Amino acid sequence: MTDRRPPSPRLLSRRSWPEARFLADVLRAETVGGGLLLLGALIALLWANSPWRAAYADLGDVVPWPGGAAVHLDLSLAAWASDGLLAIFFFVAGLELKREFVAGDLRDPRRAALPVVAALGGMVVPALVYVTVTLSAGGEGLRGWAIPTATDIAFALAVLAVVSSHLPQGLRAFLLTLAVVDDLFAIVIIAVFYTGDLHPLPLLGAVLPIAAFALLVRRRHTWWWALLPLAATAWALVHASGVHATVAGVLLGFTVPVRPAAGGGPGLAERLEHRWRPVSAGLAVPVFAFFAAGVSLVDVDPGAVLRDPVVLGVAAGLVLGKAVGVFGSTFLLARFTRAELDEEITWADLAGLALLAGIGFTVSLLIGELAFGPGSPEDERVKAAVLLGSLVSAGLASTVLIRRNRVYRRISERESRDADGDGIPDVYQERRA
Repeated sequence: MTDRRPPSPRLLSRRSWPEARFLADVLRAETVGGGLLLLGALIALLWANSPWRAAYADLGDVVPWPGGAAVHLDLSLAAWASDGLLAIFFFVAGLELKREFVAGDLRDPRRAALPVVAALGGMVVPALVYVTVTLSAGGEGLRGWAIPTATDIAFALAVLAVVSSHLPQGLRAFLLTLAVVDDLFAIVIIAVFYTGDLHPLPLLGAVLPIAAFALLVRRRHTWWWALLPLAATAWALVHASGVHATVAGVLLGFTVPVRPAAGGGPGLAERLEHRWRPVSAGLAVPVFAFFAAGVSLVDVDPGAVLRDPVVLGVAAGLVLGKAVGVFGSTFLLARFTRAELDEEITWADLAGLALLAGIGFTVSLLIGELAFGPGSPEDERVKAAVLLGSLVSAGLASTVLIRRNRVYRRISERESRDADGDGIPDVYQERRA
């Protein structure tokens, strides 16, 4: 009797050609952005630990517009980097999120299940690890529970691009989609749990410029002289409301239509993403990293830092929590459903990718500032912990993925060979090695 059951869904399967081409474009941009992010963080670390470290601290405290207190815009350069420039990063994230849900793989519930479940596991488990560590030490720093829940897509993709040349395309696609879903949950966490004193009137007022922005982009009007003032007004009102101003960037990104107009060609979201991604990856994120990553280790007792519950919680959450959460949730999804890994991918590959998800930088540092306040002693410890956890995760992931990359390179070289003469090409025997 013929088995008419539908085939089991394949996890991390190969993308269609349009998806693959889009993924390749994103990878190229994010790889460059990851390199610039690392450069900005490295300069900050060197400067903050040099004899001129006071100048670094003074630079972040400069207020370029002292007269802006009446409209809550008397911000320091460091605050402008985290509240202002980072809104561009979240605008691009909003465009990317909408594209994935409207025209990408997340529109298909079966395809969306894996990255959504993996992202949820990769956020819940690190948070539990952090809470467990801090509670065992007396509960100090519990407000920072969300710090290790974020994955830095630029940093992670940069590491993946460096260590891989023959890894399956599905791994790269999975990391990108997981990071997109991760960003969505991070935005919700920031808006819900890290909003200070909420002022409803400015928040309601922000609806007007956002609605006007949406009306213009819906009609395909991309006049910069109209859109930029509307976006700036929406940002200022959201900032004055007490909600973190980067949420304005996400909301504006969500208003942009994804599907192409009747005349064909790329959709407006794709065109705006193409235009603004270089600004985000080449300016906004590196400048934020420059002001956020400058933790001074001068006269610091390394032993005391490593025993600090906040440092241990963040680092353990990134290294252990992310790996267990992403890998474990994917394994459970495969275990209790009919889903299977794509035949090109092994659980060892996924383990390396789960470790790579522990690279939390941009959003982790932002949540640390929101949780404890910029410049506070806890914030300084968070910076050290995020750097430590991200570097350890990157090192462990690189070790696993370099080994897997060698396996796939040998497979590529020997794909048509059958050395043992058993009639089964060595590619299928070696793939599971």
